[in-house]
Formats: sequence, C-alpha cells, structure tokens
Amino acid sequence: MSSPSGEADLLPRTAGGPGGRDTSAAAPLLSVTGLRKMFGALVAVNDISFDVLSGQVFGIAGPNGSGKSTLFNILTGIPFGPDAGTIVFAGHSLAGWPAHRIARAGLVRSFQKDATFTTLSARETVRISSVYGRSASGAQAAALSERLLDLVQFPAARRAEDSGALPIFDKKRLAIASALALRPRLLLLDEPASGLTKPEIEALATLIRAVCTEGITLMVIEHVLPLLLSVSETLLVMNHGSVIAHGVPSRVLRDPVVVEAYLGRREAA
Repeated sequence: MSSPSGEADLLPRTAGGPGGRDTSAAAPLLSVTGLRKMFGALVAVNDISFDVLSGQVFGIAGPNGSGKSTLFNILTGIPFGPDAGTIVFAGHSLAGWPAHRIARAGLVRSFQKDATFTTLSARETVRISSVYGRSASGAQAAALSERLLDLVQFPAARRAEDSGALPIFDKKRLAIASALALRPRLLLLDEPASGLTKPEIEALATLIRAVCTEGITLMVIEHVLPLLLSVSETLLVMNHGSVIAHGVPSRVLRDPVVVEAYLGRREAA
C-alpha cells in the first residue's frame, strides 16, 4: 500500500476512526475463547476468554509466572499454539496457522529480551522488517524506516549506530519501530517498560499513545502499573494462569483479589 507520493504508508491495513478506533467494525478485532495451555501437569493458561476492540490499548498485568508471556506466545504462535480454545483475529480463526502467517496477517509482537540485529544500524534493522512485512524495497523501505523511527522518537544522531551498542530505551524504541514495520493491525508489547527510568516510562507512554493514534490496536503486558493506568482502556489481570479481574483499569487495580495477588494476603489486609 502506497501513498500518492509513492511512499509506503504507515497506517495499518484497516483505517480507524477518531483516536484510532475502527468505528466501522462491529466485531472485536481479536476474540479469545476458552484458551488453555499445559506443560505436563502445569496449567500455564487456564480457560482464558476476552475481546480486544479495534483502536484500543488493552493492558495485561499479573505477578511473575502468572502466564502473561505464555498468552502472547499462544496468540502469535511463537513458539507454540494453544492446547484448547479459539483465537479469532480480524474475523479469521488462527487455528493451525504458523507464526509467520499470523504476523503477516497483522498480529505482531515484541519480546521482553533484546532481539535486535546487534551489528546492524537502527535504520538497517527497521528496513529489514519493512521489506519482510510490506514487500517494500529501495526508496520505499528507506523512507518508511525513517518515518517509523520518527514516530517512536528515536534520536536521529543514533540511527547509524550499531543496534547492540544502543542504550536500553533506544533498543526498546527500535524494537517497537521494527515491529511496526511489519504493518500490524494489533501490536503486542511484552514488558516494554522493563529496565526504564521514570522519565523514560513517561516517554514510553507518550510513544504508545502516538502509535494508537495511527490506527494500530495495542496489547501491553507490564509490571509497571502506573504505565498501564495511563494508557490502557481495559485491563486484564492474570494469576496462576487464570483471569482474576477484567475491566476498567482504575477499578481492577482496587479489586481485593488483585491487591492480594500482588502483595500477599497479610500485606493486602
């Protein structure tokens, strides 16, 4: 998809309404029903169901080991799918789809750990993703990489540096820009605030809002609860593989069950 100028478009496959919300679609962009994943006798994800609406920021919280990243793994097929349940994305069941097909359909994720090409520059890293995700080449890929680096506020002075030598926040921004180059309709961010300072977390919140205004829906796993409160419209909290609360973030985080899951029974009391 190209703009009248011949430049590769930044917007996703389906344009959204005000604030990125797709007002034309009655059905959720993502609908998950009865999702379950086991590793031996361990139930990592237990009968999880939820919907994600087009254009929203959907937050996911929970203590360590609660199954959040496993949920992302299942949704994107990296490296496995569910044992039971259904995943419907943009009206299509993802049952049996390999990870690359899911990504090309517009369901894209980031990872907790740095997964950049350490000897490539920031520009080269995003350009590789744009070629894969949009079949862009030459001037289109170069122009798109600059637009995406601008969107995530990546410093211009560092765009020619090796990715492996970048500060942690620049690596996070680069990872998001690279994921955006795959042209997602739904972008899954796995703990993007991990290791960041308070000013960097505030800048990350601004970045997330900017991405959402481009018509891209987001799901964000995070331990930094103030970030989820500031950007999420809906918050789902997991513990021991199950959903323990789901709804408006400010109300969910006051739920006694959620407080106990984070602090323990004695501290919560």
